[in-house]
Amino acid sequence: MTSIRALTLSLLCLLPLGAAHAVDKGSAIVSAARMLDVRTGRMLDNVTVVVENGRIKQVVQGPAAELDGLDVPRYDLGDMTLLPGLIDMHVHLDSDPTYGGYTGLQFGDRFWSVLTVPHAQKTLMAGFTTVRNVGSSDWNDVGLRQAIDEGKIVGPRVVTAAYAFGATGGHCDSTFFPPSMEEKSPFNVDSPEDGRKRVREVRKYGAQVIKICATGGVFSRNTEPGQQQLSLAEMRAIVEEAHQWGLKVAAHAHGAAGIKDAIRAGVDTIEHASLIDDEGIRLAKQHGAWLSMDIYNTEYTQAEGKKNGVLEDNLRKDREVADIQREGFRKAHAAGAKMVYGTDAGVHPNGDNGKQFVWMVRYGMTPVQAIQAATINSAEALGRKDVGVVEAGRFADLVAVPGDPARDVALLESVPFVMKGGDVVKDARVK
Repeated sequence: MTSIRALTLSLLCLLPLGAAHAVDKGSAIVSAARMLDVRTGRMLDNVTVVVENGRIKQVVQGPAAELDGLDVPRYDLGDMTLLPGLIDMHVHLDSDPTYGGYTGLQFGDRFWSVLTVPHAQKTLMAGFTTVRNVGSSDWNDVGLRQAIDEGKIVGPRVVTAAYAFGATGGHCDSTFFPPSMEEKSPFNVDSPEDGRKRVREVRKYGAQVIKICATGGVFSRNTEPGQQQLSLAEMRAIVEEAHQWGLKVAAHAHGAAGIKDAIRAGVDTIEHASLIDDEGIRLAKQHGAWLSMDIYNTEYTQAEGKKNGVLEDNLRKDREVADIQREGFRKAHAAGAKMVYGTDAGVHPNGDNGKQFVWMVRYGMTPVQAIQAATINSAEALGRKDVGVVEAGRFADLVAVPGDPARDVALLESVPFVMKGGDVVKDARVK
């Protein structure tokens, strides 16, 4: 195979192909003018990816006449750039931002369950083949994941948190209703032992990651983003219990004190990190915590929120933290903190996940670094070695865009070609 150059450094060794043969569903050959190697940030020319049974079998660079005998579908993408399927580490697939404040009360509970189906499809069509759903009601994300995994509906790979939980009266509790209605989360935590029990309960029914609310939030009532709402002792108990079960922990944490205690407690990913200070950045680096900072969604909230029914108090909090969060993103990235791609989709429309890339570049990342945040970094933060990189053995989750996203990351706002597990789920190329 002297006409084929093995991709080195970033890609696994080539596997022998053997004689020409037909292979099963989920198999294909995909070729393109370029592919971004997210391990090194290098753009590789003239790449062919061989897919067998939903996994990447082989990646070759250069002429590949030896592949001509394979009896599989072929996708010659021409002058396009291949990338790994994208990963969003912070979504809410059962949320719809067009219903804000109290307007969602016009619908029954199952309305939100049903909405997960089109939201999942839109997310996948946007090129996000893996997402982490960090909090939903009524086990909606668990049911969605099960239906996707069974092939009943179309959607990305979903890592489920089920119910997010925090302190009584805090951001993850029900805070919009009077006492006569007795509305509350069934999973509030008011002691370290409560925290351990909640981990066990949500894991029992399908949580694959634990999501806690360490501080107040923007879209709750009677909380402020800077307020710490879980103690260090409570968070330590939650993290110890989750890690014992092999689960990672994500902490909603806007305020500086809550961020730092969450990191000290061993939380794996800090969500929002809006008011992070220099000590918080230092601790994140020291402990290896990942920062997931949603620096796009305020654009949607401020433009559309009032019309959608979002209360002025929530809009106020969003305005107050937006620029501080963005400058914190810039500072954390410049300092070398580990960053993943998390958008809080559901606060803005699911399917618009790709709109955050340009904001990450605007606030200090190169286009390649922003792409790495949404691929290899997020895969590492998930603890997964089957997504996030185009290399042998991983799922054949691929996206392709015209042009060069390493120069113009806005190209990822509209992804015309999406493959998940070797099956093309979207092909909107101009032909």
